[in-house]
Amino acid sequence: MIVGNDMSDNAGSPNSNNNLPSFGFTQEQVACVCEVLQQSGNIDRLGRFLWSLPACEQLQRNESVLKAKALVAYHRGNFKELYRILESHTFTQNSHPKLQALWMKAHYIEAERQRGRPLGAVGKYRVRRKFPLPRTIWDGEETSYCFKEKSRNILREWYHHNPYPSPREKKDLADATGLTTTQVSNWFKNRRQRDRAAEQKDRRYHGRRGMQDRRNC
Repeated sequence: MIVGNDMSDNAGSPNSNNNLPSFGFTQEQVACVCEVLQQSGNIDRLGRFLWSLPACEQLQRNESVLKAKALVAYHRGNFKELYRILESHTFTQNSHPKLQALWMKAHYIEAERQRGRPLGAVGKYRVRRKFPLPRTIWDGEETSYCFKEKSRNILREWYHHNPYPSPREKKDLADATGLTTTQVSNWFKNRRQRDRAAEQKDRRYHGRRGMQDRRNC
C-alpha cells in the first residue's frame, strides 16, 4: 500500500472524509479490508496490511483490526501476543466463537509441544480446565467443547432435518451459530460417524442375540 509523502504534513488536521492521520483510508475502510482478508484466508497479505497501518490509537482499538492481529499472531505461532490481544479488549459476542477457537487451539498446540505427543480428549479437557476462556471473549454461557449449547441445539435440529447440508446451508448455519463453516462441516461429519458406529454396534448386538435364540430353539 503506497501512501503519499505529502500526507505527513497534514497529520492531525481535520478531514471531512474522516480519513485517519497520515493515512488515505477511513477506519471503516480499514475494518472492511481486515474482514475481507480474514475471510479469504490470505494470512501473509493480512499481515502486510496490518504492518502498513499507522500507529493510531483509535485504529489500533478497532475490533476488526484486533481480530486480524489475533489471527496473524496465531498463524505465526506468536501465542503470547495472541493471548495479550484476546485478554486486553472486550470483544462483541459475534466475534466470540472464532476467538475462542484461536485461544483453545493455541493452548492445545503449546501443550502438545511440551508433551511431545498429540492430545487426546482427556488431555484437551485438562487444558481447557487449566486455561479457561477469558471473559473478554466469553459471555459466561456454558460451553461444550467450545461450542455454546444454543449453537449445538441449532446443529442438532438441522441434523434431524437433514444430516447432509449443502455448502450454502452450512454457511447459513455458520452465520446462525457464530461458528466457521469448517466447524459446522466437522460437526456434521463427526455426528454422522457416531451415528453409523452406534448403528453398527446395535446390528452386531441384535445379530448375536438372534444366533443365541436360534441355538436355544
